[in-house]
Amino acid sequence: MKQEMILDDKNIMVMKLLHYFITEKNYNPIILQGVENEIWLENMDEDCKIVRIVSGHIHNDEQFRFDVFKTKRILKKIKKKTFSLSMNVMSIFLEMGDNVSDDINADPKLMCINIHEESDIKKNETIKKLFPDLSKKMKYSEEGMELFMKITGDINKHNKDDASRIEKVFRSKVPYVTYFLIAVNCIFFFVPMLLMQSNNMMLMLSVHGPSVRAGQYYRLLTGILLHGSIFHLFFNCYALYVIGSQIESFMGKFKYLLVYLFSGLTGSLLSITFSGNVASIGASGAIFGLMGSLLYFGYHYRVYLGNVLMSQIVPLIVLNLGIGFIVPGIDNAAHIGGLVGGSIITMALGVKDKSSTFEKINGWIITIVFMIFLCFMAFVVSAK
Repeated sequence: MKQEMILDDKNIMVMKLLHYFITEKNYNPIILQGVENEIWLENMDEDCKIVRIVSGHIHNDEQFRFDVFKTKRILKKIKKKTFSLSMNVMSIFLEMGDNVSDDINADPKLMCINIHEESDIKKNETIKKLFPDLSKKMKYSEEGMELFMKITGDINKHNKDDASRIEKVFRSKVPYVTYFLIAVNCIFFFVPMLLMQSNNMMLMLSVHGPSVRAGQYYRLLTGILLHGSIFHLFFNCYALYVIGSQIESFMGKFKYLLVYLFSGLTGSLLSITFSGNVASIGASGAIFGLMGSLLYFGYHYRVYLGNVLMSQIVPLIVLNLGIGFIVPGIDNAAHIGGLVGGSIITMALGVKDKSSTFEKINGWIITIVFMIFLCFMAFVVSAK
């Protein structure tokens, strides 16, 4: 009896659709509590981000309208989690009753497809536009239990490979580069202090606009290694450990170091644009860059990190920027410069298994334009 249920026409069609969307289009199942007789799949990189396969019977217009209401309610939660303002959804109904009105596509964002047999897929204009190869991919040489074994085997293999890729990205790794950066910050604080040369270090290496414009460009990076007090050092090193170790794990050591240094550089450039003759020190601009990088990375993996972004990362950025505007003596220009710099250099470097070549090229273009803008502001506009 169980075998007959698995091998009837409707369930075979469900499996074929799942096989296509999961193995060919890299959609992932969404786990929803209390939802029966339907399967939700997501791929935030596709134009149609959500696909629903509905096997339950829709008897009439009233039941269909309730289905639309329920779908919209679930979509609100998904959009909130995935930072999506707009989301196209395609619902494939396998048992739509004859009593349901022909005009079932009133909302263009909620595309409803009525499919009774495989031949209907080839005739449907919406499917042909969004997934032109679906009809072709639904054809198999296997039949019956052999088809069932092939489809389930392919889906299981794809899910296993996908899980392995995700595990490699999120697997905890020893943050050697973060430890190195923390050590360098500590050396630049404690060694001059022990030699009673702290003031001289500040004079020689701090981010100071007139000195940088006079040719001491190294200050744009050396200034991010200096700290004014033990509390300043401890706070930045702790933030570097918490955030930096995550970025190093997610992005890799080389990309992480590049993000850190570039963010420190963009933070220093924006700092000297607004600071006048006041010197600036501290790694906070680079750390804000790491937060921007984490924000960009998290957006691409928002299915996994959406709740973390909304509840932790975004509030942390907003809170720290707010404190910078309220409390005097904080170089918020460096924070903003670092935040933007970290975001765009991460776009240019790319996020593993997510960023396209087109996206990375755009990232490099934006990065170059942003650097030209900062240099113009720091060396031309501010010099007047």
